Amino acid sequence: MRIRVFALAVVASACATTAAAQSYPVKPVRIVAPFPAGGGTDIFARTISQKLGATWNQQVVVDNRPGAAGMIGNGFVARAAPDGYTLVLSSLDTLSIIPHINKKPLYDSLHDFSPILMFASAPNLLVVHPSVPARSVRELIALAKSHPGQLNFASNGFGTLSHLTGELFKFQAGANIVHVPYNGGPPAVLSIVSGQASMLFASIPTTLPQVKAGRLRAIAVGNPTRVDTVKELPPVADTLPAFESVQRWAILGPAGMAPDLVAKLNRDLTATLNDDEVKASFAAQGAKGLGGTPAELAAFMKSDYDKWGKVVRDADIRPE
Repeated sequence: MRIRVFALAVVASACATTAAAQSYPVKPVRIVAPFPAGGGTDIFARTISQKLGATWNQQVVVDNRPGAAGMIGNGFVARAAPDGYTLVLSSLDTLSIIPHINKKPLYDSLHDFSPILMFASAPNLLVVHPSVPARSVRELIALAKSHPGQLNFASNGFGTLSHLTGELFKFQAGANIVHVPYNGGPPAVLSIVSGQASMLFASIPTTLPQVKAGRLRAIAVGNPTRVDTVKELPPVADTLPAFESVQRWAILGPAGMAPDLVAKLNRDLTATLNDDEVKASFAAQGAKGLGGTPAELAAFMKSDYDKWGKVVRDADIRPE
């Protein structure tokens, strides 16, 4: 009798979970962007929030929570209720790099989140202040070597992809360039525009408007091959073989979300990425939507986490 009662309880619970997923959402949904307004993450979040709001007939709010190179926003979501009403659009470097170089990480990247969808990717651009007398990667390397320690590179924050990309550039170029971290992409870009820093690797959505306005000069692209949006720019890899710097974003929720709810979110987000207006918006910024299953995202997160952990250890990068 006990077994029968238990079985009925399990079935009832499963039915309730399925019903909740089907009716979701019944109230506003929050998408946390762990970086300041105006950056690539914020732009993507606001693009999809409008489409999702129309699909769900519910308000979808973008909540910017910058700080600690993305850890503040990610940590907030990791501690939220796993009901689908608090999600994060996170750049994957905040999950695969930051925990390796922080003495007290605010979350466990592989266990504190429910992977939902690999969202988008965009190659980073190498940009410099117009006063920097270099118009190619080769000229920039020569300039750095002839003035050791006098050039500096801004980053989106200590331990971000833009930081490690700069370190990789220094290592492969054999040049002494000083790192200057900022709190997110927009402040880092502003530091180059104002001439406080010399160079920066940052996403196309963050940098391209300033390049078009003539406030920055783009030198090369971090993609292994040329990119249609900036097809005039050669890859850094043409000068430094195998060099790559590509930003990737994912949609995650807190750990413990019901599988049916994760599946529904994956379906609805995939449909949003396939919307023609969203595709055009992403393409205009040098980005592309990705997609895939939650399991595929989980596998990529594990691989990326292990890869960057090795880089951090090999380069002996330690908390500042």
